[in-house]
Amino acid sequence: MKNQSRRDFLKKSTMGALGAALLSQYGLAACAQGAKSNGSGIGIQLYTVRNSMNADLLGTLKTVADTGYQYLELAGYENGKFYGYSPKEFKKIVADLGMEIISSHTGVEVKGVDTSNVNIIAEAHAELGVKYCVQPWMIEERRESADSYREFVEELNIIGEVMKQYGVQFGYHNHDFEFFETDGLIPYTDIFLPETDPELVVFEIDNYWVKRAGFDPKEVMKQFPGRFDLWHIKDMDNTPDQFFAPVGEGIIDYKEIFKVKDVAGMKYFFVEMDDTRDGDEIGVIKTSFKNLKNDILI
Repeated sequence: MKNQSRRDFLKKSTMGALGAALLSQYGLAACAQGAKSNGSGIGIQLYTVRNSMNADLLGTLKTVADTGYQYLELAGYENGKFYGYSPKEFKKIVADLGMEIISSHTGVEVKGVDTSNVNIIAEAHAELGVKYCVQPWMIEERRESADSYREFVEELNIIGEVMKQYGVQFGYHNHDFEFFETDGLIPYTDIFLPETDPELVVFEIDNYWVKRAGFDPKEVMKQFPGRFDLWHIKDMDNTPDQFFAPVGEGIIDYKEIFKVKDVAGMKYFFVEMDDTRDGDEIGVIKTSFKNLKNDILI
């Protein structure tokens, strides 16, 4: 997903006043009646349904729960709030629907030696109770050389150390550019993984983007066992543009990829789509869930 589109989404999802109206309209008790964790083990990155969330946050979350998703990864942090709610408020909304928040995508930066910004973000995520806070992007200006990648990775270690003090595990999510050769090196396998402290930084491997870059995600995970706590899974159309597809509807063999989950150290995985051809976000998450339950995970 592109940095600008994510930034636009985060702005739109700051819904303080609207959120209050939605709470009044639906009522948490009505949403939560009889809600219990379904034990599916299947997670979803809420960026996948960002437009639906903007239009009807509580209704969309209820649809996600009704579909059968158990775990959530968020993409709506801004100024101490998640989708316009305080950490405690949003945690309760999700818990009342029988789901659990595992992770949150949040752009985190250090300002020289100043980590005050990291502390603020870490505190909000600790209050939310997430296990992971994940850096979802690296701006293009920082991809100029192996040295610029190394500087970025050094900052990841610093951020991870601060997050650890709050009981939150920091992580990094890849796209394809980390696999583009730079100064004779492949940044992901030659810099990111070797130069991050395993105690401070874990990796959320996006299997689609690894394959799109021309690499085999299974081999990458075997090369660095135990480093990939989190997975993003989406499929790839068998078309020249290699567009995104619901899980199980494309050319990525997720049955084979799941065979290396123990070697990888995978603890949670999330269905995630950067975009859809027809705008049917809800259809995507329902199809992906059905294929996972009925075919891929059996």
